[in-house]
Amino acid sequence: MKYILLGSTGLTVTRPAMGCLPVQRCNTDYAIQLLQAAYDGGIRYFDTANAYSDSEKKIGLALSDVRKDIVISTKSGARDKATVLSHIENSLKMMKTDYIDLFQFHQVTSMPDPNDPNGAYAAALEAKERGWIRHIGFTSHRVNIAEECIASGLFETCQFPFSYISDERDIALAEKCKKAGMGFIAMKGLAGGMLTNPRACHAFMNQFDNVVPIWGIQKLEELKQWLDAADEDPTLDEELSAVITGDRKELAGNFCRSCGYCMPCTVGIEIMNCARMDMLLRRSPWQQYMSDEWYNKMQKINDCINCRQCVSKCPYGLDQPSLLKYMLKDYNEFYASHKDLV
Repeated sequence: MKYILLGSTGLTVTRPAMGCLPVQRCNTDYAIQLLQAAYDGGIRYFDTANAYSDSEKKIGLALSDVRKDIVISTKSGARDKATVLSHIENSLKMMKTDYIDLFQFHQVTSMPDPNDPNGAYAAALEAKERGWIRHIGFTSHRVNIAEECIASGLFETCQFPFSYISDERDIALAEKCKKAGMGFIAMKGLAGGMLTNPRACHAFMNQFDNVVPIWGIQKLEELKQWLDAADEDPTLDEELSAVITGDRKELAGNFCRSCGYCMPCTVGIEIMNCARMDMLLRRSPWQQYMSDEWYNKMQKINDCINCRQCVSKCPYGLDQPSLLKYMLKDYNEFYASHKDLV
């Protein structure tokens, strides 16, 4: 297991790290088993958020006995001082700890105002003075906002979607952080589940000596894949370069990253999954999408009123209504030809 410094924070973290959003989908006993298996496998950095339902609580149950040996980051999406402080206080309680190594502003769409005495940044500074948090960072899906936050000098880390199908501007954020002395935390390294080769993903991340990938892990078999990749520590050879080239050709450009900024939908469409259904059918076990539940979710697209609120909220500029109509047509054709095979 490799260790690297997280920018100039002084925190030494494992590479890879574990993203704990998926543990909210596990029952408590399995989540504890999974988190402890990650620790036993050598992972020492765990990233979560107060918005991930009971993820923080499960971390507290699983890892409080080894708290001194691990680095924990969590997040708040609140934008006012009182709510941010209450979120941090609750995070401490849930994770059974008296400090958070790294606190991050969650999914910022504009840079927090450091001069607002009642704003989120003031809360982080106060929490730091109280000893509740030790370092301050941000997460975002908007590259222009990330660039602004990096340039501000207000943050010690940046967490951003980062994979081998990211565009050049997104990938350049890692170097910007390096020059600024900031840690760079790579989320969505699988591009929302579209990338399926752990060795290729690991080898890509290996090219950047300041990037810490956090892999969202929900199952023990997924954990084993990442621990095996860390043990092997593959570099970009001809085989893996070919995988990356093929995926870039198929996926790079305008596709849904499942970031969720478009939600909630005015009429209840599950945009963040329905808008990438063609890829889900072709790059993951398709049988799961032949259920009545998924069929009904996809038919919900017919209720779209073209309000275009999703378009205004998408950080990637996707025309979601048009994309959804295409996905529904593609899904219905696939469903008609495959349903009886399940």
